[in-house]
Amino acid sequence: MKKIIWVNGLIAGVIVTAMMLFSAYYYCNQGNFDNGEILGYGTMILAFSFVFVGIKTFRDRYNGGSISFGKAFKIGFFITLVASTMYVLSWQIDNRLFFPDFAEKYAAHMLANAKASGISAAELAKKTAELKSFQELYKNPFINILMTYAEILPVGLVITLISALILKRKKQNAG
Repeated sequence: MKKIIWVNGLIAGVIVTAMMLFSAYYYCNQGNFDNGEILGYGTMILAFSFVFVGIKTFRDRYNGGSISFGKAFKIGFFITLVASTMYVLSWQIDNRLFFPDFAEKYAAHMLANAKASGISAAELAKKTAELKSFQELYKNPFINILMTYAEILPVGLVITLISALILKRKKQNAG
């Protein structure tokens, strides 16, 4: 079971990390984050298909074709945790070394979008204060790590839940 978790978790982690590094370089240097979330979350869904693969592999090859929901969820959770941790650690390195101004660029982009949407001066002032607060919070490594886990972990957990529900199978009684 550990080998399945590590192999599938590392594959999923490489996929999300590679795309995150590419998109951070592309979007941060461009200063335009439009469509970045679609690309990012789409890649996460693709990467977390290895949760399904890992659970199915364990069920079919090592567990006689059956698996409980709990066991399937546990395997999926740990695959998700490995991939998510790779994503978070690589972002911490990437953010510190290559994109220390990420929060500022992201906030500027969000503020420009807010202005372009034609919101009122009061709403714009509120949005500006929120973005300043975000920038300050993002400087704290602990908060940055939590925010980064919050991007990816829920996606993996939803896919884990769906995979565990689809793949659970009771043992067949010998007749």
